[in-house]
Amino acid sequence: MAEKPMCMPTQIPDDEDIQREDNIRCLTMLGHFGFECLPHQLVNRSIQQGFSFNVLCVGETGIGKSTLIDTLFNTNLKDKKSSHFYSNIELKIQTYELQESNVQLKLTVVKTVGYGDQINKEASFQPIADYIDAQFEAYLQEELKIKRSFVDYHDSRIHVCLYFISPTGHSLKSLDLLTMKNIDSKVNIIPLIAKADAISKNDLQKFKCKIMSELVTHGIQIYQFPTDDETTTQVNSSMNGQLPFAVVGSMDEVKVGKRMVRGRQYPWGVLQVENESHCDFVKLRDMLLCTNMEDLKEQTHTQHYERYRCCKLHKIGFTDVGPDNQPVSFQEIYEAKRQEFYDQCQREEEELKQKFMQQVKDKEMTLKEAEKELQDKFEHLKRVQQEERIKIEEEKRQLEEEIINFYKMKAGSETLQTQGSTNIKKDKDRKK
Repeated sequence: MAEKPMCMPTQIPDDEDIQREDNIRCLTMLGHFGFECLPHQLVNRSIQQGFSFNVLCVGETGIGKSTLIDTLFNTNLKDKKSSHFYSNIELKIQTYELQESNVQLKLTVVKTVGYGDQINKEASFQPIADYIDAQFEAYLQEELKIKRSFVDYHDSRIHVCLYFISPTGHSLKSLDLLTMKNIDSKVNIIPLIAKADAISKNDLQKFKCKIMSELVTHGIQIYQFPTDDETTTQVNSSMNGQLPFAVVGSMDEVKVGKRMVRGRQYPWGVLQVENESHCDFVKLRDMLLCTNMEDLKEQTHTQHYERYRCCKLHKIGFTDVGPDNQPVSFQEIYEAKRQEFYDQCQREEEELKQKFMQQVKDKEMTLKEAEKELQDKFEHLKRVQQEERIKIEEEKRQLEEEIINFYKMKAGSETLQTQGSTNIKKDKDRKK
C-alpha cells in the first residue's frame, strides 16, 4: 500500500520563513488538514483490526471445493479428502489467519461433506439452511445483549455461497435446484461450473445458458454484482452476463515456454488456471476478492440478516407501529408482551388447575368404583364362605351321626358276638 500523506496541524514557521512583502505573512503547508484525513484514519483502523470473510462451499464430494479455495487465496490450507460414505450431510468449518502485505484476513471456510452421496436427497439442503440461520441467530442474540462486545465478536455469518455445479453439460440436477431455492433468500449465491476443463468451449457456453434459464424459470435468485458504483459499473455489468463462472483450480506449477504457471498438464496440452481464455478463474477471483468482497458483506448484513431479523422479531411479537398505525416504543411493546405473557401464564395455570382437579375427581371416582367392586366381591366371597361353612357343618353333623351309629352298631355286634360265644361254650359243656 502506498504511504498516505501525514495529517499535520498548521505550523508557524520561524521569522526567516516570514515574507514581509506587503506586510502579509505566508505559512508553509506541511500536509493535509481538516476532515479530509478521515479516510486515512478509517483505513489505518481497518488495517489494524483486520478483516474477516466467510465462504460457504456447497458441492458434491470430489468436485474440487478445497482445490479452488486454495487456488483463490494462493495458499495450501491442508484439507483432508472426504469420503463418499457419509450417511448424513455434515459441514466442515475451518478458520484460517491469512496475510497479504500488511493486510490480515480471518478466513472461515465452511464445506459440505457427503453432499449428494445419499440415496434419499430430499432434505439435503436442511443442514445448510439450518447452519446459515444459526449464524444469524447468534449475531442477533449478541445484538440484543445489554453489554455487547462486537469488537471481539467473530462474525460467523456467511458472506457468500460458492455453489459448485457438476460439469454434466446438460442441465441442473434436482438437488441443485432444491438447495439453491431454499437458501437463495439467506445467502449470496455465486454458481460455479466446477472442473470446466471437462467440457468443450461450445458445450460450455450452451451449458451456461441452460443453467441461467433454469434458474430464472424456477425463480432462484443469485448474487448480482452491483452496478450502482461508477468505478465498477462497466466491469460488473459485463461479469453479470458471464455467470455462472466456469472454473478450474490447481496449485501445481507447469512450465509453459520459459515461465512457470499454475495449471494442469494433459497429454494434449496445458490448461492455465490464470488464463482467461482457458477458464473464468481470474474473473471469479477479481469479482470475489478484489472488487465486490465488501459489497458481499454489506448485502449479507443489510438484506439477508435484516430479513431474518425482521421475521424473527415479528414472530416474537415486536412491531414498529401499533393498531392505530402510531409509532410504538420498545418499552410499550415489552410491557404489552409482558402483560400478555402474564395473562397467558394465568390462563394456563387456571387450565392446569382445572385439569388437575378433574383428574383428581376422575381418580376418586375410579377408586370409589374399584372400592365398590372390591366390597361387592368381598360380600360375595363372604356369602360363599358362609354357605360353604354351613355345608361343611352339615356334613360334619352327618358324619358325627354316622360315627355314633357306627359305634352303636359295633357295640351291638360285639354284644351279639359275646352272647354267641357264651352259648357255644355252654353247649360244649352240656355235651361233655
